[in-house]
Amino acid sequence: MHEIFAYSNPVIEKVKLDFKRYLFDKINWNSRLIEILGARGVGKTTLMLQKANLLNKEVPNQAVYISLDDQLMFTHSIVELSESLEQYGVKYLFLDEVHKYPPKQKGYDWSAEIKNAYDRYPGLNIVYSGSSVLKVYKGHGDLSRRKSPYRLSGLSFREYLELSGIAKFQAFQLNDLLAGHQETSGRITQDFKIIPHFKAYLKTGYYPFYKEDPASYSSRLMNILNVIIETDIPAVSYISFETALKLKKLLAAIASTAPYVPNLLKLRQELLIADQRTLLKYLDFLEKAEVLTALTQETKGNKIMQKPEKIYINNPNYSYSLHKGVEEVGTIRETFFQSQLGVEHEITLPSKGDFLVDGKYTFEIGGRSKTATQIRDLPDAYLGLDDIENGVLNRIPLWMFGFLY
Repeated sequence: MHEIFAYSNPVIEKVKLDFKRYLFDKINWNSRLIEILGARGVGKTTLMLQKANLLNKEVPNQAVYISLDDQLMFTHSIVELSESLEQYGVKYLFLDEVHKYPPKQKGYDWSAEIKNAYDRYPGLNIVYSGSSVLKVYKGHGDLSRRKSPYRLSGLSFREYLELSGIAKFQAFQLNDLLAGHQETSGRITQDFKIIPHFKAYLKTGYYPFYKEDPASYSSRLMNILNVIIETDIPAVSYISFETALKLKKLLAAIASTAPYVPNLLKLRQELLIADQRTLLKYLDFLEKAEVLTALTQETKGNKIMQKPEKIYINNPNYSYSLHKGVEEVGTIRETFFQSQLGVEHEITLPSKGDFLVDGKYTFEIGGRSKTATQIRDLPDAYLGLDDIENGVLNRIPLWMFGFLY
């Protein structure tokens, strides 16, 4: 046990507490089993370490953190670890990177072990994190009735302003934004120019590590994409090396013209994929991994069997990196909008306009000269406009949609 505490305590103690993500206060930390999923690089580890740090400030050594890809877990099982920790009075066990856990026997993976630990040791609260691609994973242990699931997205524009030390604001609800955007935007922009910060966020502000080495940010994003396709997806879906190559080619094809209106037959021919179901499964992998966002007009049914009507790169930082410096302004604007609204709202494609939110609000996205011609006769229709600080009536500054979480 000394080895576990020697590993855990220094990591927990050095985490900074001055900035916490939007999800931190939304989690019910009293739940006995908490799942935190999210794309690689969005800050899941930091979130867990911050909570462990605060718990240990209240009661020393009541929280332990361990990454399941650490060599310690090659000789310890989750169940054995849980038993020992509970005997030592530990109340909270934080398990990071569960999809990288090395199983100790066939047919008995991390989900089965967590299920058994949950059932056997009721005095131990377990929090685990993993790649968002775990949504496609069919584990050996059924955790659905036990876990409280949460998803962590990348930084909102509001969070970026706070983390950068520029300004701190509370998030607001979509209804409040639509009703009072003119007054709200005036209050936000009275002390500083917001447009330059918004442009910087679109290029390099979605991931919390943007401050570490700005010069290598784009190359780091490309490395993350490679790890997602070569490591994270194969870890939960058992795809072959050849399939991983096809996923890369699929991403490249979509990125070249995103937002992409898919021609599934052409894609199958280019990638040498035998049937449409397999291609849709590949698209589903990339969407679950939060590399792509697929939109349709319908929200019901088995999504993997639906042909997406439009495909976006998941966030504007990915778009800039994949476009190799070519600035597709219209694409970036729409990508930003769907990345921010998609966190807490349902987005589909309308018959008119660019996006339908929660089945009610229609949005057309564009530059400051964009007109409302396409959505003029629609109720609850709004323009999200770039390059303006303040709006009027249904003309809303695009940057304001980055304040919703």
